[in-house]
Amino acid sequence: MIFKRLFNLFAMGVLLFTICVAPSTKVAAADPSAQPAQKIAVAQALPAPGTYKIDPDHSFAYFGARHHVVGLVRGRFDKVAGTITASQDLAACSVDVTIDVSSINTQISERDEDLRSPVYFDVKRFPTMTYHGRGIRRVDGGSWTMDGSLTMHGVTKVVPLTFTFNGAFSDVKPGRPARMAFHGSAGLKRADFGMGARDNLEELGGLMTTDVEIEIDVEADANSPTQ
Repeated sequence: MIFKRLFNLFAMGVLLFTICVAPSTKVAAADPSAQPAQKIAVAQALPAPGTYKIDPDHSFAYFGARHHVVGLVRGRFDKVAGTITASQDLAACSVDVTIDVSSINTQISERDEDLRSPVYFDVKRFPTMTYHGRGIRRVDGGSWTMDGSLTMHGVTKVVPLTFTFNGAFSDVKPGRPARMAFHGSAGLKRADFGMGARDNLEELGGLMTTDVEIEIDVEADANSPTQ
């Protein structure tokens, strides 16, 4: 049953999807102690300013949920959509992601149906989960964090997302938009979203740390430049 709770942690979404970055020159200038090699590394860690549309066919949100404290159950959501906006102004970077909760996939159909039921996600009442965030801060030379709001099962909570920019595709065909890749991670407690009270009592006991870990891999295409 704990498996179901773990799925909620994903929404975040979203993905994915919270991978907004700022221009490298701006970041490098903010660190006067950076050496030329460090500036190059920072430049490679940031995409060009603009709006990027998440490609649902090449974006995945995985989760690992604690099972009886020492075990771990893995799964994913197969339908993710949204946009990522990168700006020279770090405070203007944003991410908006929507996940189809019914697309949950743990490779066990009976368990997936149980997770979709009112006992857990209750997809008929709450068909989607969303992640909305604006503004990022640098964790280190290549990692960033956004404090976005995750709405799942009718509950909204702030869930920090840490992400890295993996780079731009070098083999994009002429006439096609630039494509970027990102990786993100987040942690949360399923009980915070009002799901699986029975699991919380029977399987997690007094565990105080996050019991669901999320991994997000996203590919997104450039849409239009920001001003």
